[in-house]
Amino acid sequence: MKENKIKRLAILASGGPAPGINSVISASTIEALNRGWEVLGVRDGYRGLVDNDMQILKMSDVSWIHYEGGAVLGMSRTNPKTPENLEKIVATLKEQEIDMLLTIGGDDTAFGAATISDAMNGTIKTVHVPKTIDNDLPLPEGVPTFGFTTARHVGVGLVKNLMRDARTCNRWYVVISMGRQAGHLALGIGKAAGATLTLIPEEFGDEVSLEDVIRTIEGSVLKGLSAGKSWGVAVVAEGIVERFNREDFERFPHVRRDDFGHILLADVNIGEVLCREVETRLSHRNIKIRFNEVTLGYELRCADPVPFDIEYTRDLGYAAIKFLAEGGSRGMVMIVNGKRESKPFHEMRNPQTGKTKVRNVDVGSQPYIVARRYMQRLSAKDFDDRPHIRALAKAGNVSEEEFVSYFGDLVKDEPDAWAFEDDIRDALEAADA
Repeated sequence: MKENKIKRLAILASGGPAPGINSVISASTIEALNRGWEVLGVRDGYRGLVDNDMQILKMSDVSWIHYEGGAVLGMSRTNPKTPENLEKIVATLKEQEIDMLLTIGGDDTAFGAATISDAMNGTIKTVHVPKTIDNDLPLPEGVPTFGFTTARHVGVGLVKNLMRDARTCNRWYVVISMGRQAGHLALGIGKAAGATLTLIPEEFGDEVSLEDVIRTIEGSVLKGLSAGKSWGVAVVAEGIVERFNREDFERFPHVRRDDFGHILLADVNIGEVLCREVETRLSHRNIKIRFNEVTLGYELRCADPVPFDIEYTRDLGYAAIKFLAEGGSRGMVMIVNGKRESKPFHEMRNPQTGKTKVRNVDVGSQPYIVARRYMQRLSAKDFDDRPHIRALAKAGNVSEEEFVSYFGDLVKDEPDAWAFEDDIRDALEAADA
């Protein structure tokens, strides 16, 4: 290879869309062109490398795309790690004389790039820009994945509209929010929109019982009825399905999996099941309330990015090129406290299990406890107060004993909703001293 050969960079986005992808493509392309590199945009993620389908990107192609949702290069879930696909990808990269590969996506996309680098014996430099509206990649605390902020913003607007409709029409909605492994998005939407109830997988531990989820929603309805309120919106993270026990999965015998082995959550009509079950149980109590299921997902993924995500992703695009220009490879770039940092691919995985580390919601944190305190749901405090139990039992058309027997175990693992106030009180007392 000639020493004066112009460097060639290929850019691709893989997995599911997230607001801000075009901004990363724009910023990284502009910075690469300013350095005198050639840039090729790979169509439809790894599919474009398999089929040698890419285009030269010019400044005019990317100058104004940062405002737009979606991905101008297209995306797919083609798995680059299968032997057949990997062989074709290596051939494409060699034929096109690609020196560097910039990938935009989640953990599967990142490790696809690592596999390609291994297959080419490190002769190609790779950099990854983390993307997911789920906000569950192992970034430092307080650093969001791009797309999350926009998805939450759009989701809040939709849930606010459903809240108004629920109140106007005297009904309940069960809103299923994206979030395969963590409840960040559901909690962010529910908390900001003031949803009646938000349920995330982290609060249930390693295994979720469908029965507990149903009873939690049912208890929320009865708590509202005891105060004269017969409408509401429950936001439920789809990732709850991932933690169902084996018996619950038997209710969904035809679930398929994608190319990476993940359950196709679209095959699990959890919102429909929850609506039907809660409505039926309330009917047995002679309570007639209509439930409707709404799934929030595709409406969020290709929204135009909010200013935060535009600014954030332009910084990430620049950081990725800077990383490559300095000789970096096999790393994920991030912006921490306004400065560029990087993390090697292997640090994203648990060394014992080999699985990608997941950033879960900390259910003992103040942000979660604040969210929990403003939900309409049964709490330990309700069961410590005889007048509360009496009102709740009356709303459910059962005796107090039956109510406690049916719902009492739901609050046994409730986080201490007042714990952080003790911390504040201790801090104030220490300051005064």
